Amino acid sequence: MFLAWKEIRYAKTRFSLIVGVLVLVSYLVYFLTGLAFGLAQDNRTSVDKWEAQAIVLADEANSNIKMSVLPQGLIQDIEADDVAILGQTASVVSRDEQTEAEQEDNRISVTFFGIDSEQFLVPNIIEGEMFNKDFEAVADISLKEEYDIEIGDVLNIAGNDEQVTVVGFTENARFNVAPVLYTTISTYQDVRFEAIEDSDEGRVSAFIIRDDDLNSVELGNEDLELLTISEYIEEIPGYTAQVLTFALMIIFLIIIAAVVIGIFMFVLTVQKSSMFGVMKAQGISTKYIATSVVSQTFILSVIGVLIGLVLTIATAMVLPSVVPFAFNWYYNLIITVLIVLFALLGAFFSVRTVAKIDPLEAIG
Repeated sequence: MFLAWKEIRYAKTRFSLIVGVLVLVSYLVYFLTGLAFGLAQDNRTSVDKWEAQAIVLADEANSNIKMSVLPQGLIQDIEADDVAILGQTASVVSRDEQTEAEQEDNRISVTFFGIDSEQFLVPNIIEGEMFNKDFEAVADISLKEEYDIEIGDVLNIAGNDEQVTVVGFTENARFNVAPVLYTTISTYQDVRFEAIEDSDEGRVSAFIIRDDDLNSVELGNEDLELLTISEYIEEIPGYTAQVLTFALMIIFLIIIAAVVIGIFMFVLTVQKSSMFGVMKAQGISTKYIATSVVSQTFILSVIGVLIGLVLTIATAMVLPSVVPFAFNWYYNLIITVLIVLFALLGAFFSVRTVAKIDPLEAIG
């Protein structure tokens, strides 16, 4: 370690280039990980907010809540510890006080969640209050941060004559990348169906189940399908494809980082072959020299990834809220270990070169 650090201090420019490459590669990996995690969270934060174990959809909906339509009364056919009603529909809203042209330019894609205010799907309120009547809504805080929506603002619903008034804000409530508006079941039904004609009870999208023992849950109707929350999240359109795409990109970037540092160390080792030959001729063991090369790689890789991590944290602090970036220490710790580990594996190619150096040939 002493020899490795002394050489790094002596040849600052040369080793700064290696650290610079590692910083750029690690920064890119960390940043892409943050984007991947943030985008994945934007698909599912509202689902995680349920703190539920399972969801019941219409059997013919093919595990897609957007296609699921169920009579509200079917909740009586479900035997579980706790069951909540959920209505879900995607829509577009705009501020009421804007002109028609402004509304067209400032339309916001949202997801309506129709819930019963007496059941466990009620979101936590961080500003304002919970809705108390129809056509009031609690919105995800991103509507305020990104679109300047305030409490009391009236929102027009595209393709519908109705309006909703924002009475409160919650956090971490996004579904399929869109911010969520929580409202009453009746309001949801008016937004999605406009008129309820086929059932006095109305229609909903799903039933959410809280029960630690899903084996004890019984469905008394063959038209219902039970999915665990993890299974349901995987079926969210685009979620699995996004996660796999970013995961493959990150894995290949880590491998590329390892190859790059391995090549740099190999080239440096070849350039110093005469010096290593002299060291061997003086009686310094191959093991000591090899340890120095590996230690040098370890020091450089640790410095590089730490600087890349600091740059990522600094970038996250100045990113606009519209960018789906989320920092996860667990994932970043794994990436840090992998980059350093692969860099060390790459350094072992240099060790083989050191072992083959003949002192007489190197000196000659």
